[in-house]
Amino acid sequence: MKKGIIGKKLGMTQIFNENGAVVPVTVIEAGPCVVAQKKTTEKDGYEAVQLGFGEVSSKHVNKPLEGHFKKAGIEPKKHLKEFKLENSQELNVGDVIAVDTFAVGDKVDVSGVTKGHGYSGVIKRWGNHRLQATHGVGPVHRQVGSMGANSSPSRVYKNKKMAGQYGNENLTVLNLEVIKVDAEKNLIAIKGAIPGAKGSIVFIRDSVKA
Repeated sequence: MKKGIIGKKLGMTQIFNENGAVVPVTVIEAGPCVVAQKKTTEKDGYEAVQLGFGEVSSKHVNKPLEGHFKKAGIEPKKHLKEFKLENSQELNVGDVIAVDTFAVGDKVDVSGVTKGHGYSGVIKRWGNHRLQATHGVGPVHRQVGSMGANSSPSRVYKNKKMAGQYGNENLTVLNLEVIKVDAEKNLIAIKGAIPGAKGSIVFIRDSVKA
């Protein structure tokens, strides 16, 4: 991994390319991120940098993190994320990584937390169809359906699609294309959809497939 940055999802829109075709994009406020910590092979066993993103008041930072930022000599940051960059040794604590580290045409992987839908039934969670709302069918119109065999094996098979927690899980979308970069406003437009709701934090890195 050569590039990495933390951003905030602003929403989706569309851009017209040079051929006049409509390209759906997700707009992200990416960076500026500051290097809050540097991991080295000698001390930590691997090379990486910890990036900080988002301003936060010092009164909203706990004592351990307050000492962490004070040692680094930087202002407190709301979000921290570690990236194992190939050029980690070239970066120093306090260095700023801006959105222009990415360029139009780059392929990126974007990670985030999907929208949470709470405890959901099988129709919403898995797309099961409901039974007919006619006489003799109810009262199981929206139920999970058959649980499998009877006395053998006398249990529900693993991975049976049932009701449960839907969403609110880590997800990474791979090999997306950077359509536009606005260095002045710290904005990056990436083709397609990415995980998370508006205002959620996402992590962008150069694609492993690139």
